[in-house]
Amino acid sequence: MKPSLAKGTRDFTAQEVYRRKYIINTLQKNFELFGFQPLETPSFENLSTLTGKYGEEGDRLIFKILNSGDFLDKISKEELSTINYQPLTKKISEKALRYDLTVPFARFVAMNHGQLTFPFKRYQIQPVWRADRPQKGRFREFYQCDADVVGSESLWQEVELVQLYLKSFKELQIPVKIHINNRKILSGLAEFANISEQLIDFTVALDKLDKIGKDGVMKELQEKNISDEAIEKLSFLFDNKSQAEVLEILKTNFANVEIGKNGVEELEFVLENCKNLGIEDGLVFNITLARGLDYYTGAIFEVKAQGVEMGSIGGGGRYNNLTEVFGVKNIPGIGISFGLDRIYLVMEELNLFPQNSERKIEYLFANYGEKEASEAMKILAKLRDKGVAAEIYPENTKLKKQFTYAEKKGIENLIFLGEQEISEGNITIKNLISGEQKTLSQENFLSL
Repeated sequence: MKPSLAKGTRDFTAQEVYRRKYIINTLQKNFELFGFQPLETPSFENLSTLTGKYGEEGDRLIFKILNSGDFLDKISKEELSTINYQPLTKKISEKALRYDLTVPFARFVAMNHGQLTFPFKRYQIQPVWRADRPQKGRFREFYQCDADVVGSESLWQEVELVQLYLKSFKELQIPVKIHINNRKILSGLAEFANISEQLIDFTVALDKLDKIGKDGVMKELQEKNISDEAIEKLSFLFDNKSQAEVLEILKTNFANVEIGKNGVEELEFVLENCKNLGIEDGLVFNITLARGLDYYTGAIFEVKAQGVEMGSIGGGGRYNNLTEVFGVKNIPGIGISFGLDRIYLVMEELNLFPQNSERKIEYLFANYGEKEASEAMKILAKLRDKGVAAEIYPENTKLKKQFTYAEKKGIENLIFLGEQEISEGNITIKNLISGEQKTLSQENFLSL
């Protein structure tokens, strides 16, 4: 059998793992600086926990897990022959791999709200799975790095999360723009155009503007039976107007639309306070930003890297009603996510990884035989106690082979500890980059 990978998954080499850790460590440090605490949840949840939270398109992308044993045992022939797979799915699959980290977090809060201190701030860095079509920057298994706050309706949370985004990407040296909108504005637009019952169809289509363009969005709206009159009312969304012009149009259109007014007020609060903090240049009001997840109720964010062709590398928003589906009301929340895998691709393309992001092995001890190896092991133990990465070549073989091993692993220093060095209490170090070779006492070497 020829080995292969499942589509949308990857192996990671040592260099890739080190670089991913560099990103994760940067994010983790900043999460904790902003007061977030770590949380981990299981890789799979009850299917009922996940379904109905992501919209129709999202539900189709959930990886279902077949029940253990004979999962068809209680299924009749009539049920097996049905064309509608959805009722059958619930009977043969009770669990599923998590689609994101937000819904499992909401489930955790609903189960533990009596023991939590609110506002509760958590960060989570774990893999998620989506049965999506693999392409550049889009995988079926990928990591999300989330920061969420629940138990507060304060708009200062939005401002803080913008700061968290900008600080983290500045440290990673990725130039970004944070696109911001508000789902209340989108609900207001739907009410203004008399299509409130088709809000989801409207927002899902609008969210695809970057991918399919104005004509593609118009076509999808028509296919969803949204009237030409409604599309005409919303046509200003596709005009190339400034942020100030769009806000003025919204205020006019929302004269009698309360939810739309509230959305504009919330948006202006965030924009104004980011301006007061001197970070307004990193923020862009994007009226067409919708984000296709059903659970957002207020501010929504999407982060785009500058100077590189890539989808969003972060996103999130406010979801004041999410825990209600688990029977717990009045716990508002807001959160953002960093897309680790896309961030990696951006940094790789822009050559942003620092040289010291990898843990280098500093020394390789040549193996001359059992006696010499035994002495080398004693020195290796002392080096490792000092936090120095070092190893010994495992076999007593030709030095040429040991040299080649060191060069291929990028080890710069080869240490010779033969009979003479042992008898004199010395070691000999050869720098494989410069070719320089020197002998010094073991005591001096260990004090370097």
